[in-house]
Amino acid sequence: PDGGSLAEGGETFGDRSLSQGLSVLVGLGLCVTMLGLGCAVELGQLGQQLRRPVGLLLALLGQFVAMPLLAFLLALIFALDEVAAVAVLLCGCCPGGNLSNLMSVLVDGDMNLSIIMTASSTLLALFLMPLCLWIYSRYWINTAVVQLLPLGAVSLTLGSTLLPIGLGVLIRYRHPRAADLLVKISLWSLLVTLVILFILTGTMLGPDLLAQIPASVYAIAVLMPLAGYGLGYGLATIFKMPPHCRRTVSLETGCQNVQLCTAILKLTFSPELIGSMYMFPLLYALFQSAEAGLFVLAYKMYGRDSYKQDTLGEEEDTDISYKKLKEEEVADTSYGTVTTEDHNSIQMEPTQTAL
Repeated sequence: PDGGSLAEGGETFGDRSLSQGLSVLVGLGLCVTMLGLGCAVELGQLGQQLRRPVGLLLALLGQFVAMPLLAFLLALIFALDEVAAVAVLLCGCCPGGNLSNLMSVLVDGDMNLSIIMTASSTLLALFLMPLCLWIYSRYWINTAVVQLLPLGAVSLTLGSTLLPIGLGVLIRYRHPRAADLLVKISLWSLLVTLVILFILTGTMLGPDLLAQIPASVYAIAVLMPLAGYGLGYGLATIFKMPPHCRRTVSLETGCQNVQLCTAILKLTFSPELIGSMYMFPLLYALFQSAEAGLFVLAYKMYGRDSYKQDTLGEEEDTDISYKKLKEEEVADTSYGTVTTEDHNSIQMEPTQTAL
């Protein structure tokens, strides 16, 4: 659509009385999500990851190397205008989202790895997300939107997420049962918030403006999470990780924190400027959830049996090793037998072998 239609739709979006309530909903949803993320982190796990920071490295490469570059290339390939490009870049530079933790459970992934990757990418985003936005927005440097890109406000929004994360870690340390309950609440709030945001935003923007969103934006919303899942699986394969860890890294890379992206767009850009592109992170959330659901369904139908066989194989290897050990022990007793006459004396009697 042309700039006039976007501006007109943005003015309509900004004039609605529900706009302020939507901002409050976005802020509260983000706080609850970050609180749940903090409640899922255990200090012991953090210590282990610092000694062997594979999860931290994968989060760095996946969320702040692969995904921003992917978003930039897709914006170039589909020749997006500056408004749509900024929305796509913001989503691509976001840290991992809590949806990946839920999906990792459903595919028998490594939950410790999943939580550490989500938490570490969120902390790294405080510094790396503004840097990635600054680097990849250079292509549109002469446009008004990029000149107005509020990197300071982005950093402030990211910094505000540290408080609920820290509070969640403290709750996990002091009250583990309450932390488990808050984690479940945050996962459900994630789903409910996204549904409410999608309905309210669609209502406030109107079907006419939604129909004017370019087909290329819808295509990117479909392709970007799918490519992210593939890139994550490839990264884990390069690091020679086991299959359940590959599935985890795949989901962690493709699932973005769309609530954070929505909050940045809503709280730092004027509705007149961003217009209908406010819908992009919600579209991304819709397709990343659908594609992750298909991933889970395919695993339940075809991959779960192989996972059980791998687990059974490990148990059989343990049994074989134990049997070999017992045979060796029996073989060693052929050189002599041990007899016990009383509790205080043990005698070794040589065994005579017939010639």
